[in-house]
Parts: sequence; structure tokens; C-alpha cells
Amino acid sequence: MSDRGFQPRALGEIAIRCADMRAMVAFYEDVIGLERLSGDHNSAITFFRIGPGFGGHTQVLALFHHTAAPRPGLHPAGAGRPTTGAGSSLHHIALSLPFQEQEAVLRWYDQLGQPYRVEQFSWIGWRGIFTEDPEGNTVELVAYDTSMQDQA
Repeated sequence: MSDRGFQPRALGEIAIRCADMRAMVAFYEDVIGLERLSGDHNSAITFFRIGPGFGGHTQVLALFHHTAAPRPGLHPAGAGRPTTGAGSSLHHIALSLPFQEQEAVLRWYDQLGQPYRVEQFSWIGWRGIFTEDPEGNTVELVAYDTSMQDQA
């Protein structure tokens, strides 16, 4: 613990402003496999469980339709459709899973015809499988690959 007196321990939430809730909800539920906690494709906000989180706060992905009413002082006022993909300030979302499940990801994406690419990060021992959601945001399923320990 630093002189600050606190240390973040886990990711609490990722929130994405989006234009096409139907496509985005279907992608994160049906393609990525996240459990929906609330909302649906007709909701202004839909929450998905990522993992158990820390201190009782579940790690979540939240989709906010760009027309959802902003909360003053908390959310920026909507200025029309959000900029996504390469024009967005969001670089990518990375979700962790066991390395042993990455082959299942590749088979699933092939079965769905979901485009992807695989990258090795030997300097840290990770392998990521990258794809894009319906609005062009990059989504990575990343795992620690123990076989890279010998290559580093």
C-alpha cells in the first residue's frame, strides 16, 4: 500500500456507449457468452457479469444506449451517435479466461464465422484472441500461456 492509503484491487465496470443495442446485447451475450444481469436490447442500459470482482462489487460490462439520459456531473451529455472503432478513445476490452479454453474460443468463432486474430505477447506470457463487436470495438479474450515462460 502506498502513501495514498488505497490501492485499486480489481476492475469494477467497463461502460460502453453504443448505438445499436440489439446487436451489442446479442454479441456480448451470444458470441462472448457473458451473463446478462439486467436490461435487454430494448433497454437504455444493459449490464453483463464479467466475474466475481472484489469486495462484493461484481465486475460488469455495461452497455449504455447513446440516448440514455445522462446523470449530471457523472455522465457526459449525449451528442448523438458515439464514435466507435478506430475513431474511439477506447482501444480495446480484454476479458481473461483460462488458456485451456482458448481453443474452444477459436472453434466457436470459426463456427459462427466471427473474424478474429491471435497475438502472442511473449514479454509477459499472454496470448490474446481479438475480434470486434458490432460497433467496431476490439474485444480480446486473453490468457496466460505457461509455454511462453521458456521463450521469454
